[in-house]
Amino acid sequence: MSDFTTVASLADVPESGLKAVQVDGANLVLVRRDGRVYALEDRCSHEEFPLSAGEVTGDQITCALHGARFDLASGTPKALPAVLPVRTFECRVEGDEVQVRL
Repeated sequence: MSDFTTVASLADVPESGLKAVQVDGANLVLVRRDGRVYALEDRCSHEEFPLSAGEVTGDQITCALHGARFDLASGTPKALPAVLPVRTFECRVEGDEVQVRL
């Protein structure tokens, strides 16, 4: 039995775009960048604003509320006002399915 859960179709996650999904009560944001899909908690660690309302620049996601930036792979904050990381989740693509391990 796999501990990955299908959360979206790959076609639903635009290149350098954001896709909000909910799985098992968790709100996630999916980001597709350079052929890879990342999954992060859809909540800025600064003000708990949805990261899915932000934008992707390079290998970072920017919160639309105050401009905090986070590394896509690690969730590490890259710009103030955020000082705490956001949670990331292991993500894979199987065929046309985006799957996340919670």
